[in-house]
Amino acid sequence: MDLERIHDVHEQLHDFPGMIGSIDCMHWPWEMCPTAWRGSHTRGDVGRPSLMLQAVASTDLWIWNAYFGQQGSNNDINVFEASPVLEEIISGLAPTVGFYANNNYYKAGYYLTDDIYPEYSTFVKTFTDQIDEKRKYFKKKQESARKNIERAFGVLKKRWKVISFPSQFWDKQMMHDVIYACITLHNMILEDEDKAFCQDFNDEDPTLDPAYWEQQTPMEQWIANSQAVRNSQTHNMLLADLVDHLWENKRGNHPPYVLLEVDNYFSDDN
Repeated sequence: MDLERIHDVHEQLHDFPGMIGSIDCMHWPWEMCPTAWRGSHTRGDVGRPSLMLQAVASTDLWIWNAYFGQQGSNNDINVFEASPVLEEIISGLAPTVGFYANNNYYKAGYYLTDDIYPEYSTFVKTFTDQIDEKRKYFKKKQESARKNIERAFGVLKKRWKVISFPSQFWDKQMMHDVIYACITLHNMILEDEDKAFCQDFNDEDPTLDPAYWEQQTPMEQWIANSQAVRNSQTHNMLLADLVDHLWENKRGNHPPYVLLEVDNYFSDDN
């Protein structure tokens, strides 16, 4: 039910059918990182030891998934490959809702990402080459909608100063507890202020039972799901369908042009 509502809201606001949210990573600098670990926790563009947070956020800034603890020397791809998001999809445990894009049916939704992510069927990236007006328009819409996750990180840091500055904790587990507590409180505030568009708690939801996540997926199904997720052809087909879908909606939203007779246009009445 949440996914259906998320799809509907994102399509109404951003024109993206089947959009679950935006996914990205954030570094939390680790000031007290032991000297022996600094090399394995430091990435060149960050310049200091850190731990990484991967999160998924929808347009209301609700953080639906958070995975924290990877070494800061990793990039976003390494973090995603190790995260529960990918494992839940491949294991078939992640709930899915189908959608249509450009009159073609897709079984599961997707996340908006930046250019570093691979060409998976669960990702929708933008274009580096804007060869026509359709791609230019798609790039503008995709980058605008993808800012949801950046805004969520910004609000998270503004509300909780402890994660907006380098961590002074010695223990990784303490950092883990702090950042998950901040995310939980962030979502609670959104719900309390009635800004979250999915607030219907269902105590009969099977995913609330820990045994649900302990199910074993048959190896054949696991391999098939893995190949489906990593299928670049599906990724390219979805991307092409979304480009056409957004462009047709753009054209349909414009009022029809009115062609005037030249003589009437330049008449004395006008």
